[in-house]
Amino acid sequence: MDTTYYDHGTPAERWERALMFFDAKDYAAAARVLAGLVEEVPEQTGPRLLLARAYYHSAQLRRAEAELRVIVERDPVEHYARLMLGRTLQRQGRHEEAESHLRIASALAGDFERV
Repeated sequence: MDTTYYDHGTPAERWERALMFFDAKDYAAAARVLAGLVEEVPEQTGPRLLLARAYYHSAQLRRAEAELRVIVERDPVEHYARLMLGRTLQRQGRHEEAESHLRIASALAGDFERV
């Protein structure tokens, strides 16, 4: 498979291309661009979180889970990653495991009624 288009350009150009694909709801193409970016700048949360979202929306739930776990491990109070991890686990039928992440996300967001 030719990935030249997906890998071409500076990181900023690839980020813009990934956002374009994501906004167009072409989540698989966005993930192809973002996977390279995450490999290149693994310490940055933004590309990894968008990659997880692209995987989630394209039903690549195990991959989404793996990316979200990296984010949560590095930054345990990253609210949106916690919420997405909980939702990703729910979509996999792992409701009990999802509940703890959803509770933490609610608490971090200040939604104490759920907790």
